[in-house]
Amino acid sequence: MHALRCLTGSGIPVGKAFGEGIKRRLSYVLGIETSCDDTGIAIVDTAGRVRANVLESQQEFHTRYGGIIPPRAQDLHRARIESAFERCLAEAQLEPEELTAIAVTTRPGLPLSLLVGLRFARHLARRLQKPLLPVHHMEAHALQVRMEHPEQIPFPFLCLLASGGHCQLVMVHGPGRLTLLGQTLDDAPGEAFDKIGRRLRLHILPEYRLWNGGRAIEHAAQLASDPQAYDFPLPLAQQRNCSFSFAGIKNNSFRAIRTRERLERTPPDGVISNYGDFCAGLLRAVSRHLMHRTQRAIEYCLLPQVQELFCDSPPTLVMSGGVANNDAIYANIAHLAAQYGWRSFRPSKRYCSDNGVMIAWHGVEQLLQDKEGSLRFDYDQIEIQGSAGFAESQEEAVTAAALKCKWIQPLC
Repeated sequence: MHALRCLTGSGIPVGKAFGEGIKRRLSYVLGIETSCDDTGIAIVDTAGRVRANVLESQQEFHTRYGGIIPPRAQDLHRARIESAFERCLAEAQLEPEELTAIAVTTRPGLPLSLLVGLRFARHLARRLQKPLLPVHHMEAHALQVRMEHPEQIPFPFLCLLASGGHCQLVMVHGPGRLTLLGQTLDDAPGEAFDKIGRRLRLHILPEYRLWNGGRAIEHAAQLASDPQAYDFPLPLAQQRNCSFSFAGIKNNSFRAIRTRERLERTPPDGVISNYGDFCAGLLRAVSRHLMHRTQRAIEYCLLPQVQELFCDSPPTLVMSGGVANNDAIYANIAHLAAQYGWRSFRPSKRYCSDNGVMIAWHGVEQLLQDKEGSLRFDYDQIEIQGSAGFAESQEEAVTAAALKCKWIQPLC
């Protein structure tokens, strides 16, 4: 508190002095993630080293009930967040006073879950007199890869964000400076995988009992004896934009499963015999749809009036979010990028899904780019938002360009 009063009394804005000091020394940022059903708390330093990473998953609980129950998710966050914080400090071997700033997810997400993280972060920031950094969850996914490849991925770059709640294509220019090119009109790919996996009843099989739908489907697809047995119509085939839609794939999947169950007379507690073939077809359909929309985004970025925004940055495509964990899907996205001579990256798998590291790293990015001394000490003015967009959208411009593409085919 004395140091804070001295800064204020000297006439130097607190945020500005803070930002200048950060550039001169190694600093530690605490990240708090409670946007959905994982309690993630981590500490990352300004050199990009992960000093501690604690993740409390609620997946086993929610799997038993067929989906996330927001009030129960909130209760579990409340019960676990304090101990997760203490374990994080112990793992990092730091005292609370050694933290430089506290970053917390404030948008988008389940409001009841977000509220737990923000209240805990406010409490810490106020007690320690540290700046509080609000973080956009999807921005954090987009920036995470820079922690592991700081020299290789300068701004700007193109990013495909695919998760359980979102599917978006964005141009990333820095924290708070993302431009939306396209987004899902209905379901997200991770959500579709989960619902299809439950309808297929993969959880009945012991090896998939505690896995999410996407992971189970990826594994089951490797068991296919006839990967071409199932074919799904391509969504939005006539729309020349970067929008996504997974509702059609989901509904076609349900019909295909029902037809096969009738044919085989599958019991209510059984799984169709060729579930591996089905999963392989589903994975190909989702990969193809993601590839097509991303290919149009690449073509849009190659337009002269857009390409100049990328200056001298090497053309780069990043995939992030929980669906980036899927090796088959990422291999197809990397294959697509390679056809254009673009580089492709994704975060390490342990950082693709929701975690506190990505929130802490977003906080680091905010600190390092804080040129205006805008660090937040107005704790009560920071609020949660259940839904939130990005700084800019060029969805209409992409649609107006009406780009026709010669489609790159999936690897398998």
